[in-house]
Amino acid sequence: MKTFWFSNLKVGVCLIVFSVVLIFVCQDTALDSISIFAATKSPAIDSREESLFSRKFSDSREESCLSRNQSVLYRKSSPHKPSSYLIAKLRSYEELHKRCGPRTNSFKRSIKQLKSGQIDNSSDCKYVVWVADCGLGNRMLSITSAFLYGLLTDRVLLINQEQEMVDLFCEPFPTTSWILPEDFPFKNNVSGFNQNIGHSYGNMLKNNTINYSTQSLPSYLYLYLSHDCDHDDQLFFCDQDQALLSKVPWLIMRSNVYFLPSMFLMSSFDQELNKLFPDKETVFHHLGRYLFHPSDRVWGLITKYYQDHLAKAEKRIGIQIRIFDAKTSPFESVMDQILACAKKEKLLPEVDNEKYISSPSKNQTSKVVLVTSLFRGYFEKLNKMYGEHPTKTGEVVAVYQPSHEEEQRSYWNSHNMQAWAEIYLLSLSDELVTSAWSTFGYVAQGLRGMRPLILYKIDRTIPDPPCGRGASMEPCYHTPPTFGCKTKKTVDTTTFVPHVKHCEDIRWGIKLFNTSSKMFLSFPFNI
Repeated sequence: MKTFWFSNLKVGVCLIVFSVVLIFVCQDTALDSISIFAATKSPAIDSREESLFSRKFSDSREESCLSRNQSVLYRKSSPHKPSSYLIAKLRSYEELHKRCGPRTNSFKRSIKQLKSGQIDNSSDCKYVVWVADCGLGNRMLSITSAFLYGLLTDRVLLINQEQEMVDLFCEPFPTTSWILPEDFPFKNNVSGFNQNIGHSYGNMLKNNTINYSTQSLPSYLYLYLSHDCDHDDQLFFCDQDQALLSKVPWLIMRSNVYFLPSMFLMSSFDQELNKLFPDKETVFHHLGRYLFHPSDRVWGLITKYYQDHLAKAEKRIGIQIRIFDAKTSPFESVMDQILACAKKEKLLPEVDNEKYISSPSKNQTSKVVLVTSLFRGYFEKLNKMYGEHPTKTGEVVAVYQPSHEEEQRSYWNSHNMQAWAEIYLLSLSDELVTSAWSTFGYVAQGLRGMRPLILYKIDRTIPDPPCGRGASMEPCYHTPPTFGCKTKKTVDTTTFVPHVKHCEDIRWGIKLFNTSSKMFLSFPFNI
């Protein structure tokens, strides 16, 4: 694996191949990070923001999740404050999860009901089991969507954690776990559930196995909500179907998309969502910060890299580059787009190509650029530019890239650890540039709480302008339903409510906006 993470580390024990570059003792490096800020007062935290995370964990998990307490040393206090109603709802959910979560008596009764195949009302707990699909960004967005669905329907969220997701996140809920137990009845098969299985809700509707007047419902249903789900699967987003699904104790959900915006189009959830999120573009910001805390192993990666490369800069600029098709987005075109965006937005100073730097500057680094990409070429070009030539303003610019794996390996645990570390590092930026369509970028901007500069998708030619400021920091739902539940006809769902509109970077997607946000009407959409 081509990476800079551990260039200075000596491996003293034999480790499993593929994970060797990512495993090291995290606690010492994470604790050392405090010394950087020893003379600096921790940023003030609004009481509502603090109460979002100030919970007491049992089994020493508070001590074993360094990021939960130390993130304040690295991340600025969010200007986006959660509603008091959201905080109360989260506290209520934590009590529900504590009462119904794994190893409780209620959970054991629910498992018996699941095995029987019949609803017998022996348990008052209901569940939604999330099943993984695609890369880490997609997974984090779909987990957040599933969690909000659980909040709205009083269901306990359980994660089917496969090997590639082990030890990425701390447990988010106190005194209990969100990991699906190993002895779950379908544990060996659930990851293989697909759109065509018999218990798929869409298929059962299509085959008339169940309908809206069915009296005897199964103890579980499978929901296929991934990017390629069909019309029958998408009936999940209709109020009439939610009335039926509310009677089923176990819902097993496979998804790789941020389907959350479509829940804001449903009248049955409308009142509750308005109370939870009066500020519509902060949904992922609040829920993502609540759910996703790096494990100690990943936190060690983050703090070590931050200390070595980012801590002393006056300004940190994150540039996230995602290439979906090298033929339509050739290297030189993307590089020219990045430079044009940096110049247009005055992100980086121009260099004097007529002069050369004779020796490294001893001055304080003015700006640090953090490049995240599967490929090394973009970093090399920027690094050479600012390493060889002085800037016209006299500013010192340093460029870093943590890794360059050449291809996405979503089913490698080591790859996902590195990806999570880089997402988090991007979220610590003062300015953020993201690639259109990229869920990796969506997560970083949401955790940061920032409307990013979006590099519009190249289709063989560089768009003009090359980039633009997002009108919302919310992620985009790439493949939303395009029909009306009442009319049964194809409609533009962005006409239903003022806060759901088309995405800036993909014209058929939808996302949440504040109604006061001014949409850019001249985005150079490329398909």
